[in-house]
Amino acid sequence: MTVDHAADAAPDASKPDNSKPVPEWTKYHTKYLTDLATVTPELRTEQTRIRISTRKRRVTSLRKPAVVQESLDFWGFAGAAANVVMQLGWPEVGYGVMESKVETGALMVHPWKRARTTTQYLAVAILGTDEEKAKFREAVNSAHRHVRDDERSPVKYNAFNRELQLWVAACLYIGIEDSHQLLHGVMSPEEADGFYQSCKTLGTSLQVPDEMWPPTRNDFEFYWNRACQRVVIDDTTCDFLNDLVDLRMISPLLRLPFSNLLRFLTIGFLPPLFHAQLGLEWTDDDRRRFEHLFTFVSVVNKFLPKFIRFGGSRWLLRDLQHRIKHDKAMI
Repeated sequence: MTVDHAADAAPDASKPDNSKPVPEWTKYHTKYLTDLATVTPELRTEQTRIRISTRKRRVTSLRKPAVVQESLDFWGFAGAAANVVMQLGWPEVGYGVMESKVETGALMVHPWKRARTTTQYLAVAILGTDEEKAKFREAVNSAHRHVRDDERSPVKYNAFNRELQLWVAACLYIGIEDSHQLLHGVMSPEEADGFYQSCKTLGTSLQVPDEMWPPTRNDFEFYWNRACQRVVIDDTTCDFLNDLVDLRMISPLLRLPFSNLLRFLTIGFLPPLFHAQLGLEWTDDDRRRFEHLFTFVSVVNKFLPKFIRFGGSRWLLRDLQHRIKHDKAMI
């Protein structure tokens, strides 16, 4: 978490203590991050997280902001495109999406449907009942069965791999925490850990077991910095992601009026590591304008009733309930 208080969260969250027993949660990483218990991440938080200096605002902090359920208002999804870019930074996830044989959910072919299913997953993972999570998990699993490499794939992947799913869930958490702090101000270490604990279902709603989710915010920070070392964006993925940043999959009639704002938001939510690999420019002036935008939004939010601010998430959950009741496709 690249924020002003990040260094205060722990003496040094990126350095494991070799005198202690191997943390249980690291034992689940048997393919991609097998060295979690012994390695010191080469990347630092300044490279893997966006910098946020927004101070706590009294008018917004009164809304019990330090739980994920309070972060699902409209602007909480402002970094959705950036989050997809981050997820695809792991080659296995990137090629799994680019080569997906599930045409009905292809990002560049059906962008609105893909956006609906992704945001609906967030809604059900955070607000849904156990039954709703189970139904959605079953629907996702039916699609994931077809997402695996073949003889032409440059990397090996399988959408059921729980290490890949943890990476995707970690990206979702990063996006939610960043948007929350931009709107409400930087959390204290205690608030940040409480907020983090409320986000566990982002991973455990699919194949990630409770024991695999890093148990504390500091453990997650360590995991995130190490996991970001696996981010590799080759030429094929770079072209795909730049088309995503530029919203090439959306009709020009809809794209052109909002393209500058959406590109600004997408780049703003990307950490420096991704700027470098995608060749994107982001200056200190850009960062200040980015934070000022969210300062303005937070003031506007003060005057909006809750049913408007959270209307999108509530609608997504009701839509899912309707699909379950009438046995309709969920993804």
